[in-house]
Amino acid sequence: MSIAAPPRQDALLLEGIRASIAHAARAQFAFRASTWTGIVGCVLQVILVHLVWSAVYGGRTDVAGVAQVDAITYAVLGVLTTTVFQPFMFDSMLGRLRTGAIAFDVMRPISAVPLALARQVGGTVGQLPAAATALGVGLALGAIALPGSWLSGLACLLSLSLGFVIALLVNFTVGLVGFWTLEVGGAFLIYRMLAQFSSGALIPLWFMPDWLTGVLTLLPFSAQVFVPLSIYVDRDPGWHTVQAIGMQALWIVVLIALAALVWRRAIRRLVIFGG
Repeated sequence: MSIAAPPRQDALLLEGIRASIAHAARAQFAFRASTWTGIVGCVLQVILVHLVWSAVYGGRTDVAGVAQVDAITYAVLGVLTTTVFQPFMFDSMLGRLRTGAIAFDVMRPISAVPLALARQVGGTVGQLPAAATALGVGLALGAIALPGSWLSGLACLLSLSLGFVIALLVNFTVGLVGFWTLEVGGAFLIYRMLAQFSSGALIPLWFMPDWLTGVLTLLPFSAQVFVPLSIYVDRDPGWHTVQAIGMQALWIVVLIALAALVWRRAIRRLVIFGG
């Protein structure tokens, strides 16, 4: 009779992450009406953004030094990026806090942090059909131009990956507010509005006053959307592109340290609640 060896810790972690991503993604499709509403809503946003920015430019090809094709491409891709990057998966963490299930999460052999991040990734996966459908509509409308150059396209892919990590870390850190107060609806609403505005997803930072642009570039939100999409439409990437991507990497380091600090304090508070 043979005794099976216990699973290794890293294998257990990977399996837990995979299961959390799959579960969160499936949860996005639990209600068919909600799924179709999300797809239709994303498509309508792309169409409306295309119409509005076309009307803003009118017969002009350039406003404030920004070409019409670049502004429309940026705005449409901003809708798609926001849909994928910011699904605002706070409910799972908040629900586990309200039911007390978070206490079991922290006692499991797998840390609760990667599982919480995996649930956010699953939420993003659940948004991909809506984003893909809207992307197809945007291409059919001619609202999305090719990247400024092949180098811009490659740099944009790298920058988007870093921007997604930044969005995950910021969303996770904000979600930890639930450890201090179970009523977080107002805080999340403010955060969502601030994130969408400050990231440049609604209005590109090019069109904002210089002082406001300077302030917003000091926040991590612009590194989520504005930086990758600015690189996409840039026809002459160079050292400034490397600097922008380097700043994204620096934000990731800072946000990891901040998330770890907040998580340790949150767990300490959980112990206090448990007596």
